[in-house]
Amino acid sequence: MEPVHLDRLVERARLLAVPGRRCILGIAGPPGAGKSTLADRLVERLGGQAVLVPMDGFHLAQAELVRLGRAGRKGAPDTFDAVGYAALLTRLRTPEPGTVVYAPAFDRSLEEPVAGSIPVDPEVPLVVTEGNYLLHDQGAWAPVRRLLDEVWYLDIDGEERVRRLVERHVRFGKARPYAEGWVRESDEANARVAAGGRDRADLVVSTVGAG
Repeated sequence: MEPVHLDRLVERARLLAVPGRRCILGIAGPPGAGKSTLADRLVERLGGQAVLVPMDGFHLAQAELVRLGRAGRKGAPDTFDAVGYAALLTRLRTPEPGTVVYAPAFDRSLEEPVAGSIPVDPEVPLVVTEGNYLLHDQGAWAPVRRLLDEVWYLDIDGEERVRRLVERHVRFGKARPYAEGWVRESDEANARVAAGGRDRADLVVSTVGAG
């Protein structure tokens, strides 16, 4: 599969950013595929026409994961508030004039979601959202796909993706052996779930080339 140049992706996203209406573009894929990087670049290139609302803002808090006995599988589908995420997408699809919607973000330095972090002005025509499970069709995730106008799936080389994941965990303070074990036992399990939705994407992107 040939790389898709960023300029082409920006132009495709720009077609969704029509003033006077609200569209939502989803960027899906496994952990480490580069979803947040692409989403950031799209929003930057589109200027005030787009805003980024990541799925990761709906991580359950660490204390709740501990209570549920799921801290060791943080990032799995059941460790997010999927119902809350779908509710926010529903609200974002029909903006109210004069009403700013505040979305949560995820702080990687804290490893915690932070409420009320991202203002979404009703006049912004395009919301870009990214995450592992936008195409997951099981349980509380099932309604998400139909709330998105278009979804792209990032499908990069597995070895490169794993390398990125390990380096990211190390950068945020994990010891390398721990990071390697976490990627192998947790992130890769999540990657297999994310890959199950690949065929439901509108566009599959293997590599994003320079503009």
